[in-house]
Amino acid sequence: MTPEIERIFAAIRSESGPESITRVEQMLKPGRKDRHPLQKAAKWIMPGLSRRPWHEPYEYAEMNPVVKALESNHAAIKEELTTAWSTRREKFSDYEHYLTRQEDWQALYLFRRGRLVESSAHTTPTAYRVLKEFAVDTEKICPLLESHFSTLLPGAAVAPHCDLWNFSINLHLAVDIPDGCSITVAEETRSWEEGKCLLFDYSFEHEARNDGSRPRACLLVDLWHPETTLPERKALVALITEIRTLMGDK
Repeated sequence: MTPEIERIFAAIRSESGPESITRVEQMLKPGRKDRHPLQKAAKWIMPGLSRRPWHEPYEYAEMNPVVKALESNHAAIKEELTTAWSTRREKFSDYEHYLTRQEDWQALYLFRRGRLVESSAHTTPTAYRVLKEFAVDTEKICPLLESHFSTLLPGAAVAPHCDLWNFSINLHLAVDIPDGCSITVAEETRSWEEGKCLLFDYSFEHEARNDGSRPRACLLVDLWHPETTLPERKALVALITEIRTLMGDK
């Protein structure tokens, strides 16, 4: 750890207790082997979090308001996204995953680099409002990551991969789902139900396909894993921000 991280961690322990960020510190120890085989490609696995690939969207009280707000506003969100896709295509871009970039995977960002994307307030106002009120203002969104509309074109496939860590969790609102679409997490394949949310731990290997005849659209939100604590979240933001700065990624 750098001196800056050691200073921040010491301040968090002083404020929240000597054991408050033990799991974060354990995560950083080299040679840890307490991970599922299908998490092997993830960079960081914080111990003590449920080792389950799939979670029920309504099982966590912290997340219930986010899930309910997204699902209850689905019709307006779909209408606005459909209009944006047909009339404001320049607002979409090739999705750039940390592993790859895909032309047949289009993204429209609502939250990125720790802040709301203000232009999306005009492009997709309902989704922007719901995200701001229920995830950003409440600090349930993981500021290290993002929220975007994810549009897979017909025939597109997202290759199997693990994301970087397990201390955030991926919520999908199924916005527009044609037949022939699927998502596989830890070797279990499911489909989206339009207007409903899926929740999964993307440190497990996962992939997606659109074998349908029109684009598949979901709204993705990277939320804090509900089993993490506020001191841990503070420590994780400081840690990852410092690592990105050292790597020149600002």
